[in-house]
Amino acid sequence: MTYSLRPLEKEDLEQVNAIDREAFPTQWPPPNYKQEMQNKIAHYIVTADDSRMLDPAATRPSLIQRLMPWLKAGSSGEQNPRQFIAGFAGIWMLVDEAHITNIAVRDEYRGKGIGGLLLIAIFDLASELKASFLTLEVRASNLNAQKLYERYGFAHTGLRRGYYLDNREDAIIMSTGSLNSPEVQQRLSGLRESLKEKLNQP
Repeated sequence: MTYSLRPLEKEDLEQVNAIDREAFPTQWPPPNYKQEMQNKIAHYIVTADDSRMLDPAATRPSLIQRLMPWLKAGSSGEQNPRQFIAGFAGIWMLVDEAHITNIAVRDEYRGKGIGGLLLIAIFDLASELKASFLTLEVRASNLNAQKLYERYGFAHTGLRRGYYLDNREDAIIMSTGSLNSPEVQQRLSGLRESLKEKLNQP
């Protein structure tokens, strides 16, 4: 099984919204990813399962197809198979800080290294955008996520009390060291190699 990474495209929005609702069912208000694509400081990526394609029949029909179901698919209405999105992630660039806004993986792909793949891609993207370090917020109760981030070099640097609107839960602020530091680069190199083995990718 192989996976590919690329920027978020408008054709991915339906899948990304579904993944977000699955991963964060209580989050309110829900993120507006269509609006995020117009946000100059926002950068989103998706990872696709290259062994699967999204069945066009499973996608919501267009307005024209709903109003005129008898219309045959043609040059203007044809629905081609799309890549099957396994997860996505995004950052906001705030001066020299890359702030992770979301990382979400479909339930069926959890535990398969997709979260790690997205995190590595975020590190690479942040470096490409000349960020000095990465930051994020995570629920105080989400110990599994905190352990994952710690493995990737994030450390607890602060607390936002009552940050999450659904239940007023506190958010733990986590940050990396300098992305150019030998320590961060050495850690990433080791994580990249172990991730390749887990994903069985060349």
